[in-house]
Amino acid sequence: MENKKNMVIYYSIGAVVVVAIIIFWLMSKKVDAPVVGVDQNIDQTALTPTEDLSNGSVNAVKSTPAISYKDALIKYKDTRIQLDSRCQATPNNVTYKNNVFIMIDNRSSAARTVKIGSVYSVKAYGFKIIKLSSANLPVTWLMDCDKSQNVATILLQK
Repeated sequence: MENKKNMVIYYSIGAVVVVAIIIFWLMSKKVDAPVVGVDQNIDQTALTPTEDLSNGSVNAVKSTPAISYKDALIKYKDTRIQLDSRCQATPNNVTYKNNVFIMIDNRSSAARTVKIGSVYSVKAYGFKIIKLSSANLPVTWLMDCDKSQNVATILLQK
């Protein structure tokens, strides 16, 4: 009986040591979190250093300088919808307040036509800042990306 207790103790200690080694090894590795759906072999910031200020961008008619991709990821972290190479949206079900500015982030090598109430063109590996607003609230909009329909559902409320 005593022998079984000793074996359980030894196995428990061994398991704790193995788990500690694995945790130490994982913590010692420097891992950058990837952007969802991005081809990791391409330097994304070199392709799209600043906001796409073409038609539809809230900053298109302002004299405001374009925002960098890095800064946009920080500023719009809670209101960013990312499109992958298959035109699928992440997140795909969101709720925003009326008059919100959102980031449409195209992580594809193809330009995209996005419809959320209005139609927006987003360059390959580009992003666009748009404003969502409605006089009738709450309202649910379905987002289309190229020929893919309903890739995201957006609830806009007061």
